[in-house]
Amino acid sequence: MSDKQLSWKYAEEFVVERPEIAAARVHSSELGIEAVSPAVGAQLALLAAATSAKSIIEVGTGVGISGLWMLAGSPTALLTTIDSELDHQQVARAVFAEANIPANRVRQIGGKAAEVLPRMNESSYDLVFIDADPQSVIEYVEHGLRLVRPGGVVAVAHALWRDRVADPAQRDATVSHFRSLLTEIAQSEAVISSLIPVGDGLLQLTKLSD
Repeated sequence: MSDKQLSWKYAEEFVVERPEIAAARVHSSELGIEAVSPAVGAQLALLAAATSAKSIIEVGTGVGISGLWMLAGSPTALLTTIDSELDHQQVARAVFAEANIPANRVRQIGGKAAEVLPRMNESSYDLVFIDADPQSVIEYVEHGLRLVRPGGVVAVAHALWRDRVADPAQRDATVSHFRSLLTEIAQSEAVISSLIPVGDGLLQLTKLSD
């Protein structure tokens, strides 16, 4: 293992998860659902805290691990979470309850994000987190930038997609989608962007203006 890989491993293991998040991670593993890594979760909590988030929206509920992290970062925020897998949302609902998150702080919407997002109010959210169908990542980011307020943040999971995005020999459709997104974002003057190699890569965008 290289020194860089050791550093990444250390950064992941540096994070100590709360008991309710660790318990949710067990549920996620049992169901075969890939959850955000501890370091990604910690970064999401930091973003929620740094933006003083009151309104958060995420695409891809899973069993609620990313939601728990973001709510931990902003204890008064309202989380709207979208997922087409209703079974996963039922588990997430139980996870939020076990973590003593009041029901009025989480709004779960079952359905396809491509159909739900256009109905959400623009410039109404402080933080948008995208962790869903990679084939639609560009579309989801476009919606995210519409929904987030100026100064708010859009975060995108799996931005390095299995360590394949950085390898020029890899050219499958998913890698191409992420590369296209990253190229477009790097050239945009409407956002400040950062790509960090935690988890499977986390792209962060701060919207400068409408």
